[in-house]
Amino acid sequence: MNDQKSISPRAWAELMLLGLLWGGSFLAIRIALDEVPVITMVLHRTGWAALVLWGLVWALRLPVPRTLRVWGAFVVMGLLNNVIPFGLMGWGQLHIESGLTSILNAATAVFAVLISAAIFADERLTARRAIGVGIGFAGVALAIGADAFRSFDIRSTAQLAVLGGAVSYGFASAWARARLSALPPLVAAAGMLTTSTAILFPAALLIDGPVRLGLEPRTWAAIAYYALFATALAYLIYYRVVAMAGSANLMLVTLLIPPVAIVLGALVLGETLQPLAFAGFAFLALGLLILNGTLFRRRD
Repeated sequence: MNDQKSISPRAWAELMLLGLLWGGSFLAIRIALDEVPVITMVLHRTGWAALVLWGLVWALRLPVPRTLRVWGAFVVMGLLNNVIPFGLMGWGQLHIESGLTSILNAATAVFAVLISAAIFADERLTARRAIGVGIGFAGVALAIGADAFRSFDIRSTAQLAVLGGAVSYGFASAWARARLSALPPLVAAAGMLTTSTAILFPAALLIDGPVRLGLEPRTWAAIAYYALFATALAYLIYYRVVAMAGSANLMLVTLLIPPVAIVLGALVLGETLQPLAFAGFAFLALGLLILNGTLFRRRD
């Protein structure tokens, strides 16, 4: 399957905006985690974003699914695309830098290619894709660093948690194609976030205790950013870019996110990354460009 389209200037602009929004989310999440526990942090993200998207669904008079089959698909999608990855990556950010989290998050595209190749007949793992996957995994190994393999500690666990979130995103991509592709994107996103919130609310009460609303203004500003801008608005831009440039070109956003997250982490949080982390990102970027087809303009 070749989903390669040319990228118009408008699509590039929106792709870059999406990279800025998602890149900034790593800083906002880390700030919120100073006062809000992990599960509650994720609950804020899905809950407020769901309210905004349902408001748009109502304003646009889009049909709301009523069958158990569709809502069951929303439950699975919510787990794979929100509850599991947001939770794992949020916990990971408590123990590793936000910039490193964003680099490991870029492995999502590599995992998605492998998972799709295993599930869909038209997503076969060609020679080009196999090379891209191999280089991408080399980048992941470099970013994690040899020390993590020699001495397993909380930092190593956090990096594995972030990679677990990336794997979950990969399965979510395949699930969305298999079960939700017939729905309007806005309805699918709203339904997914709603079921995620329904799962997270009792989990937050059980694990974190009652949800506190008396938070510092800095924390509320961070929540507002990652819930309203980096989730609700980002989903709208995401689907616009897919329509304009195709899902293969959308993969390029994973190259735009880490530089934003790294710079913001350094400026605001005083984070520093090891040189191997940047080398790992360079390998990941090369692997993703190969997977995307940017370096090989021919059909598989």
